[in-house]
Amino acid sequence: MSAKANSLKEEGNRYSQTPGPSVRNNHEQDTHKADPNKTSPRHFQDGDYRTAEMLYGKAIQQDSQNPKLFTNRAMTRLRLQSWDLCIDDCLRSIELDTSTNMKGYYYLAQAQLALHHPNEALSSAMTAYHECLRTNSPSTPNVSQLVLQAKKEKWEAKERERIRRRSALLAELEEELKRKMRMELRKVDSMWEGREDTSDALEEREEVEYTWRQKIDELRSVFAIADAGLEEREVPDYMIDNISFCIMHDPVLTKNGRSYDRSTILEHLRRSSTDPLTRDPLTAADLRPNLALKQACMEFLDKNGWAVDY
Repeated sequence: MSAKANSLKEEGNRYSQTPGPSVRNNHEQDTHKADPNKTSPRHFQDGDYRTAEMLYGKAIQQDSQNPKLFTNRAMTRLRLQSWDLCIDDCLRSIELDTSTNMKGYYYLAQAQLALHHPNEALSSAMTAYHECLRTNSPSTPNVSQLVLQAKKEKWEAKERERIRRRSALLAELEEELKRKMRMELRKVDSMWEGREDTSDALEEREEVEYTWRQKIDELRSVFAIADAGLEEREVPDYMIDNISFCIMHDPVLTKNGRSYDRSTILEHLRRSSTDPLTRDPLTAADLRPNLALKQACMEFLDKNGWAVDY
């Protein structure tokens, strides 16, 4: 076969392997026909969150009354850190399904925490947690950790405000003492005004300044002592009950070694004969007092009265 013939054959093969416009168009049409609700999870699992978000949006256009589509897109928007859009989706999902929407509240709490709204996040997380307990959900441990995180951030926000107010109060009291010192110094200056010998005036001024400086130093010492007494402002996690999220007063042990406050676990067992976190079978007869933990909680509360409000 001549070189020219071979060239023509290769050219023909190349064109026969390249899909024409009609083939490409058919493929694009098939792609657009694919159910976006079925293809979105695959993109999410592959880490292609933008495409997953876009496809969930198309699915919502086709079925705008499906709350699961909104929670699925909310989960995608969490990964994209689109907090406000995630909140919008969660609220819409909750509006469509108020009875069993644990995921809606769970994702909502995460977005609210990311936006530093711990009060709202704690409320959302607690709603999700109660739904987990009601349905004996395997997500209970994760939701429990989110509740604890929201509660800690709420407490930390209160702590920052307390420190800010205390600092403002100290500055205000210091300024008041300095104002009184300046007034007394002006009186000294007025009394010695026009006199030739000012040595006594200087000595009296130094005495006035020393007296008021001592008062200012004493005020600072009082605040420093108060601060030292309030250094430990965090409750250890092992003292927190995983149902009420408060400090335990009468902790008991389960068969698998978990501790709960007696009153809250007994209340839970009236509704479900399972451990709320592990979902293992559990009855009141299985509970044993955790005396060592009870002693630790009592000692902590004795030294940190503020923790009662945690």
